Amino acid sequence: METNQNRSRDPAEREPTHAVSYEGVSKQFGDGDETVVALEDIDLDINSQEFVSIVGPSGCGKSTLLNIVAGLHEPTTGSVEFAGTDITETDLTGEIGFIFQSPVLLDWRTVEKNVLLPAEIMLKNGDIGEDMDYYRERTEELISLVGLDGFGDSYPRELSGGMQQRVSICQSLVYNPSILLMDEPFGALDALTKDKLNIELLDIWRRTEKTILFVTHDLDEAVFLSDRVVVLSERPGRIQDVIDVDLERPRNEETKQTEQYHELVNDVYQYFR
Repeated sequence: METNQNRSRDPAEREPTHAVSYEGVSKQFGDGDETVVALEDIDLDINSQEFVSIVGPSGCGKSTLLNIVAGLHEPTTGSVEFAGTDITETDLTGEIGFIFQSPVLLDWRTVEKNVLLPAEIMLKNGDIGEDMDYYRERTEELISLVGLDGFGDSYPRELSGGMQQRVSICQSLVYNPSILLMDEPFGALDALTKDKLNIELLDIWRRTEKTILFVTHDLDEAVFLSDRVVVLSERPGRIQDVIDVDLERPRNEETKQTEQYHELVNDVYQYFR
């Protein structure tokens, strides 16, 4: 189901191709009296290089939508395609980066070695190409991109929460996936750090041209970041609305002062009042 027209930083330049397509997707957990229906009848297309946020009440299946794309869950009914191929029929290793609410870093590895870890594993398994020198160089570039120059030899315990989350973003980008799944990545951070990382994330998105599917409870954050905001109902999660966010890009703190921004935030908030 097409939910809106294609839109990008430069709409004339983006290819109208679907990175992810959900068709009639439902997901239930358990059996019998203990059955929980998390999602029901989800139809949604995510365009290539699009930034889409998913919002909804707790327990409505937001994370489950990401987990299905990542191959962590299979839909009970319906299907999900990645770049036109059913996700159950293709190996998506190296195509998807997953960023969680809490950074997943190894305490005994430096920032540089934590960033390199996914590439090391995938190279060993033959899942990606190039060689280690390529990924070391890419690691240096990514550390610089997220503003961590000079911290490559530091350990996670020496970093703030926001800095650790930047390392997680680098980890997910080092093997150059085509899509990033982000599950409340800034939810545990203070407001000022979150605002700063939101702007940095938009800059990373612009530079890397990834498709991003982003789960958040912060409705203001969803509007600020996204091309579209998908609003889910209470469990079982159904799509209540898909709201176009036609704010100009690039966005900054001044964007949040505009009347258009506040109108769009209000459009999303109306579903939660």
